[in-house]
Amino acid sequence: MTVRVFIDGAVGTTGLEIRERLDSRRDVKLVTLDESRRKDDAARAEAINAADVVILCLPDDAARDAVAMIANDHTRVIDASTAHRTAEGWTYGFAELDPDQAEKIATARFVSNPGCYPTGFLALVRPLVRAGLLGADALLSVNAISGYSGGGKSMIAEFEGGETITAFRPYALALAHKHAPEMRRHAGLEHAPIFQPAVARAYRGMVVQVPIHLAQLARPATLTDVAEVLASAYDGGRVVRFAHEAATVVRIEDDANTDRMTLRVTGNAATGQALLIATLDNLGKGAAGAAVQNLNIMAGLDPVAGLTL
Repeated sequence: MTVRVFIDGAVGTTGLEIRERLDSRRDVKLVTLDESRRKDDAARAEAINAADVVILCLPDDAARDAVAMIANDHTRVIDASTAHRTAEGWTYGFAELDPDQAEKIATARFVSNPGCYPTGFLALVRPLVRAGLLGADALLSVNAISGYSGGGKSMIAEFEGGETITAFRPYALALAHKHAPEMRRHAGLEHAPIFQPAVARAYRGMVVQVPIHLAQLARPATLTDVAEVLASAYDGGRVVRFAHEAATVVRIEDDANTDRMTLRVTGNAATGQALLIATLDNLGKGAAGAAVQNLNIMAGLDPVAGLTL
């Protein structure tokens, strides 16, 4: 079986990474456009409708416009933009979110690729909500730092062209980041977390941290209980893994240049404080790797084909 794939926006950071993962695959045939036709709407519409699956690596409005170009009942979509992550009729493309999520993706026509920060947050929080350790009314915060490639070509140019010499820069200080509604909805929470993102002088990689007072849990639990819930949720997983060994240092580079994600539970039992930590590559499991994983699932292929784990 060969699946025909068109990457709309293949020259952007995420699009290039997806193409890199698909180029040598014999079970995927890429539908491509010449550079002169890349922005021609008629050519794009033709390519979209000729594909079995179209992967959208576009700004939100352009992604919505691309979906509107579909004039058949079979072309399937993976949207890497923010446009459809909380939209009705779209399946959330985080295969490890719930036990049946991969099955939902396999049969979906429209799949929204998760954001990089929400991927780490949801991997840590959703199992605790599902297990009843965190109530839906929990008030959470999430502190996260990403490599600058997460900002696309403009931020890459800023960091590599000498426009900024900063090593660490918090942003979204008004606490209105567009990822917050995605986190709330797919975690099953009533309130969006206080989301505090930052960018570091590292090309790729990501650390997502969720601090929790054990006293705020919905029922009495220890650090070990929290760790066991997460370990059980991802037991045997090939992409998301739980690190049982104790960690004293976590680095932004730990899962860089891979398509996996590693989860940890650390903390202080004496003070009743836990720190949930996810490390991933913002361009891997946080973007292109997730898109390829979703493509594999939708096409009935090995879910990790073409991925680096």
